Formats: sequence, structure tokens, C-alpha cells
Amino acid sequence: MPQDRWERIRGGLYGLLIGDALGVPYEFSSPADIPERHLIEMSPPGGFSRAHRAVPVGTWSDDGAQALVLLDSLITCSSLDLKQFSDGLLAWYRTGFMTPDGHVFDIGIQTMQALDNYARNGDPLTCSPSDERNNGNGSLMRAIPCAFVLTPTSADIIARARKQSMPTHAHLRSQLACALYSLMAWQMVDGKAPVVALDYAQNALEETVHPSERLELSIVLDGRLEPSQGSGYVVDSLWSAIRCVLATSDYENCLRNAIALGNDTDTTACIAGGLAGILYGERGIPVRWKDALNGRSIVENALSRLAIAQATVA
Repeated sequence: MPQDRWERIRGGLYGLLIGDALGVPYEFSSPADIPERHLIEMSPPGGFSRAHRAVPVGTWSDDGAQALVLLDSLITCSSLDLKQFSDGLLAWYRTGFMTPDGHVFDIGIQTMQALDNYARNGDPLTCSPSDERNNGNGSLMRAIPCAFVLTPTSADIIARARKQSMPTHAHLRSQLACALYSLMAWQMVDGKAPVVALDYAQNALEETVHPSERLELSIVLDGRLEPSQGSGYVVDSLWSAIRCVLATSDYENCLRNAIALGNDTDTTACIAGGLAGILYGERGIPVRWKDALNGRSIVENALSRLAIAQATVA
């Protein structure tokens, strides 16, 4: 694999995990309560009432753990086996698989319901709530490994991104948001600029979706016209993160802008951090943030397995 491409993939994985960990202490805070941008660090400034106080600083949450579960599944199966992936999600939920310390925290209500259903019925296609109100960002936050494994076509990326959403976020809107994000990431891994990658992703989806899906796709795409809220709604979460990437010129400021939105800070920073990590590469991530990340042996093991898998395909 070309070295610059591998640098972008490493940056993408570390970028999402560091973004998640960086955002954890600030979660649930309003924008007015977030510290000034230059004070946003892994350890919040004195006087700030941080979320998840019992969690060690530098620990990724459900976002990063589920992304690592997806990557593990894609490597193990050389594709996406939905049953194997869902078993991995259940292992994370029950035993802390792919967490730095075996401790699960900050699991979304919808994801919890879906995995409880899966534990009972064993069917990853029917376990997720799928009403319109069930469009949280819980499958979007983990989707970026779809862009890392193998070198598929755009149709493969779309199918893979939509499929991985099914066990917990089966609504079409969530599926399409995951597909847009993964297509954009895939193009950026290939070296495309973010704006070019985003245009490609939008065009690919518009050319591919079934006519019956066009209304939901328009809802996803029209989210670019709405102000960023940094919320847990999948469409807002997607565009809040993308705007942070487009509006900044380095990884650090991208992540600080994402967290400054308040609300679902860890997930906005995770989604933005994955793209920014691809864009600037691993070398573009501040060393102090990378050094503060817990569980780096898990990350390096995943990357080693990915490198072997990629070399085998090549």
C-alpha cells in the first residue's frame, strides 16, 4: 500500500478515537458552558464540571469502541458479515470488547434497545427500532472503517455503510447518512480534497438510490442548509462534523470547533476527527493528544491486522 495512503488511514482511525476521547469530558454541555477554544484539551480547565468524571481522561467511549468492533469484523471476514458484526457489538455491550479498560459507558438508548433485542432474537435485521424518530447518530459515529478495508467500488462502500447501520439504526435516513460519510472518507483516503470528496459522495448517492429512497436522501442532503447544533440527530451530526472539517485548516482546530458546538461533543468530534485525521494524516494529530489516548495497544493491533489484510489483497 502506498505510504501516504497508509498515513491517511492511520490518521483516520487515530483521528476518530482521539476526537471521541477529547469530547467525552465536555458531553452534554451547552455551547455557552464550553471553555474557550484554546482551553479545550483532554483535561478540561479548572472549574469546568466535566461529564463522566469516573472515566479516565483520554478514554474513548461507545463511539470509538463500536468503530473498532466494525473494523475488527471487516478484517476478520474480509467483508461485512452482519451476524459476526452484531456479535461483536453484543460483546462490547456485555463485556467491554474493544474498550481500553473493559468498561462500557455512554451507550445510547436506541443502541441498548437494539442489542437487547438482538440478544433475545439473534436477528440483526429485525432488532433495531426503525421509526423516523429512531435516527440518532449511533451508527454514523462508527462507520468510517467502511472506507479503510480493501479497495471496493462506490457501490460496495454504499452497501457496506448501509448494512453496518442495520443492527442498531435501521431507518433509511441513518443508512444514507452513513453511506454519504463513508463515501466521503473513502475518497479522502484516496487523496481527494474534502470538497471534492463530498461532491463525489453526494453525486454517487443521487445516482444510486432507488426512486423510493429519494425523499430520505433529500432530507439528508438538505441538512447542509441547517445551522450546526452538535446534536445527536444523525443529519445534524453529519453536517456539523463536515462543516468543522471544511472550515478549518488543521486537525486541532477542527476538533476544537466540533467540541465548541456543545451537546453531543464526543460524537461530533469523533465524526469530524475521522475525516480530519484522514486529511492531515497521523502526523497532523497533536502528539500530546495522541500520547494521552488510553488503549493505544488495541489501536496498533487493529492497524497491524489491517495492514496484513491489505497486503494480502494487494
